[in-house]
Amino acid sequence: MDDQALLRYSRHILLDEIGIEGQEKISQAHVLLIGAGGLGSPAALYLASAGVGTLTIVDHDQVDLSNLQRQIIHSTASLGQNKARSAAQTIYALNPHIRVNALSTRATDKELDQLVAAADIVLDCCDNFATRHAVNRACVTHKVPLVSGAAVRFDGQLTAFDSRLDNAPCYHCLFGEEGEASDGPCATFGVFAPLVGMIGAAQAAEALKLIIGLGSPLIGRLQLLDARNMQWREMRYKRDPACPVCGCNKS
Repeated sequence: MDDQALLRYSRHILLDEIGIEGQEKISQAHVLLIGAGGLGSPAALYLASAGVGTLTIVDHDQVDLSNLQRQIIHSTASLGQNKARSAAQTIYALNPHIRVNALSTRATDKELDQLVAAADIVLDCCDNFATRHAVNRACVTHKVPLVSGAAVRFDGQLTAFDSRLDNAPCYHCLFGEEGEASDGPCATFGVFAPLVGMIGAAQAAEALKLIIGLGSPLIGRLQLLDARNMQWREMRYKRDPACPVCGCNKS
C-alpha cells in the first residue's frame, strides 16, 4: 500500500477493527453487483470509495429521467446511457485506482454462474424476483456470500446469506420461488428516494464486513425498515431442510 493509498483510506486504517490488514483485504476483493439502480448506486459508490479492488456491475437498462430522483450514481448527462457504463464513469471519477467491469447485458443463468464463480461476494441490487432467485442459485452452487436488499414505497429489507456456513439459509428459504412475493417495479409502486440510499449503503456495509470478517453479518436475520416512522425491526429465519436450492447441499 503506497502513501497515496494510506492517505486515501486513512480513516479506515485508523479503526482498530479494520487497520491496514483489513484495508488490504478490501483492496484485494472482487464484488459483483447485480443492478446499478436505486440500491446499486449507493452500494457501488461506497464500495468504490472504500477501495474494493474490483467491481463487476451488471445492468442492461438505460438511464431514464425518472431514475434521477434516487439513482445517485447517474447524472443528467448520463441520460440514454447504459447504467453499468454510466456507473463506471462515476466510479472512476471518485476512485481511479480500482477496476470496474461494466456489463451492459441481462445476464443469463449461465453467465450469472460464471460471474458469481469469479466473485468474492455478490450484492443483489435488482428489482426482479426471477433474477434474485437465479443469483441465489449461483451463490449457493459456488458458496459465495450474498447480500440482498429491497426497497419499495417506504419499506426496505436487508439480509445476507453465506453458503460457506453449515446450516445457513439461502434466499429461497426466505422467499420461495413458487410464492407470490415480488419486489415490484418502482414505476408501478413508487419509492421514497432516501430509502434506497439507506438500504444500498447498508448493503455495502454488510459486504465490507464480510470481506474483512468484522462483526456479526445478517445471516438468518432480516432487517425491515419502515421509513415513514424511521423504525427498524428484525425477523429471524432458518434454513428450510426441504429447500430445493440449498437443502440437499447442507448436512
